[in-house]
Amino acid sequence: MHPARDIVRPLLRWYRAHQRDLPWRRTTRPYAVWVSEIMLQQTQVATVIPYWKRWMRELPSIKALAAAPEEKVLKLWEGLGYYRRARNLQKGARQIRDESGGRFPTTLGEVLRLPGVGRYTAGAICSIAFNQPTPIVDGNVVRVLTRAYGIDSDPTSKPVNERLWAIAAELVEAAESLPKGEVRNCSDFNQSLMELGAVVCSPTSPACDACPLRLPCVARREGRQHEMPAAKKAAPATARLFEAFVLENKGRFLVRQRPADAVNGGLWEFPSHEPAVEARPECVGDAELRPFCVIKHSITRYRITVRVSRGTVRARRKRGRAEVWLPLPELEKLAFTSAHRKILRRLAGG
Repeated sequence: MHPARDIVRPLLRWYRAHQRDLPWRRTTRPYAVWVSEIMLQQTQVATVIPYWKRWMRELPSIKALAAAPEEKVLKLWEGLGYYRRARNLQKGARQIRDESGGRFPTTLGEVLRLPGVGRYTAGAICSIAFNQPTPIVDGNVVRVLTRAYGIDSDPTSKPVNERLWAIAAELVEAAESLPKGEVRNCSDFNQSLMELGAVVCSPTSPACDACPLRLPCVARREGRQHEMPAAKKAAPATARLFEAFVLENKGRFLVRQRPADAVNGGLWEFPSHEPAVEARPECVGDAELRPFCVIKHSITRYRITVRVSRGTVRARRKRGRAEVWLPLPELEKLAFTSAHRKILRRLAGG
């Protein structure tokens, strides 16, 4: 096994010379770091940048997030998917407001108590915001460490995963032991691991010649980069068919809000159903329908097709407060599910 400093020193030098200029790297405010880390869960950096900027402009503090209407929070998150992340952010902001008067927690244990924050996210927040020697292991870090250390076993197995966490802890502690001066070694080192996995040590085409770890890296030395980390068999894709209905009456369209406890709870959509398991919505009635568009959408292993029909109805009928008739400009203000936002764009001519 390599001495930890053989990994830490070259990675820190490389990161300080080559790091990307990402907006959340211009601050150490724990609130800003927290928001960025939650947004980056299962979402690419390029996608997150405009969302993070808009979020920080509209909800610049824990106090602002805690007090915001849920509709605003969901609208700011619209298009990022996995909306539970947004709800957990607001729930966490209210927890911080109520339990500590708005002071962001400063220890790993306290940060782990926030909704939606696990071992990796808590370690990232504590190291980046507070420069603490807390380890991190995410997909990028797994790839870097398995290759650098020549670990060819399944990284999702408990023994291997714990070994990776132990290596990550040893490395960030070695970073903390280096002369500090004006630099933030723990923060920079953990970010260097993530950065290397994102831009150099890629899954299929690692740029080994440009890698600061090319000398100590076991996988490069043995020519086994593409064998590590050990690939996990992907679940087969499942096709699902939905039907959606754009119903219009005198320039207004019928939309409904999903139940709070359902998938995408609180978001809006046009009336729809999955024919294989549900009956057609009653609101469609005897409307004269015509084909409008077909939407393709993917969520995890599901490959979703939404066949959309459009029609005019004679009377506005609704069932409860969860259904409303609104003109197009008002629809634009609502937070829609991703697939139904695509329908709305078609309706608006986009």
